[in-house]
Amino acid sequence: MNYRITLVALLFVSWLAPVPAVRAADPARVLMVTQSAGFVHGSVRRKEKQLAPAERALTELGIASNLFRVDCTQDCAKDFTKENLQHYDVVFFYTSGNLPIADAEMNYFLNDWLKQKGHGFMGAHSAADTYKDYQPYWDMIGGTFNGHPWGAGSTVTLTVHDKQHPASQPWGSEVTLQDEIYRFKNWQPEKVRVLMSLNMAKTDRKEPYHVPVLWVKEYGQGKVMHMSLGHREDVWANETYMASLLGGLKWMLGEAAGDATPNPELSAAEEKKAREVVAASK
Repeated sequence: MNYRITLVALLFVSWLAPVPAVRAADPARVLMVTQSAGFVHGSVRRKEKQLAPAERALTELGIASNLFRVDCTQDCAKDFTKENLQHYDVVFFYTSGNLPIADAEMNYFLNDWLKQKGHGFMGAHSAADTYKDYQPYWDMIGGTFNGHPWGAGSTVTLTVHDKQHPASQPWGSEVTLQDEIYRFKNWQPEKVRVLMSLNMAKTDRKEPYHVPVLWVKEYGQGKVMHMSLGHREDVWANETYMASLLGGLKWMLGEAAGDATPNPELSAAEEKKAREVVAASK
């Protein structure tokens, strides 16, 4: 079912920044896809036909910022179509597994809607555990889920590499929090700009590889961002996390400048540091 949230129903948002003056242009449109063909995270699990925590959070963020409006769907066969995509500026995935999207629709989304027409794609957490064996998808998003050695109860420290990009700027220099952290395969550092990474030296579990957490990239004329945080429901009530998503959306929509130049040298340096940390801990 496609939920269309009315402004009246959500005017009582108090934990976000005050609503700014009305923008000259109409708010952008975001299609938030939260269908799970694999593991169903609590953050996208609907109860009693109500929106899931992640869906509510993004919907309220759009209204509070007056930048965008969100339509949420867990029915890709019905809503993820060439015709329906014409109504949207950004597609947001918090998904898992191989979704019931026809090949023609997926090809149109990747090659026409995103790459050629210059729209935006944002993935949260298990968006990287979606279509993990489908090369065109993971080439677009930047990498594929390869386990989560740091479970949902792990306390981790993240380093912010780019303090100017609007998606990473809200985090400051580093942050310590609890969440599930993914490692990745099919990782393509030459195509992405890493904004935040796991700080292996300040995390209990030590592994000898780079663990990116937030990155952006250009995909043809389109813009892509992946944020691997978001497993825990309480992360979706974290104001800094939501400010990070808002910053990424502002970048996609041309409301804020941000550098997407690939920085593979950073990934190489972070991997070297991780190996040194592991070696020193033995």
